[in-house]
Amino acid sequence: MRWLEIIELRSVGCNRELLESQLQNLIKEVEMESIKPAIEIYSRIRLDTDFGIHLFHSSKIIDNYGSSLGLRLASNLKEFGLVNHKVWVDLND
Repeated sequence: MRWLEIIELRSVGCNRELLESQLQNLIKEVEMESIKPAIEIYSRIRLDTDFGIHLFHSSKIIDNYGSSLGLRLASNLKEFGLVNHKVWVDLND
């Protein structure tokens, strides 16, 4: 079954370049993990403070509160601003 975690970040009072660098480092860390979901990071158009991190999973079991990776990312990003973490399931699967 396919499922998706979306972690939304609305950054406050921080350096955008530093935050983007931190997000790129997060991607590199995920790529080094043995069990890794696909990850994509988006920046909102016309609003420099908003970012979306999407973790794409495929497994028989869905973690209702998010994967350990997703929970860790959401927790680490709280230092940059407001974080919203949601889990979605693919209904087409």
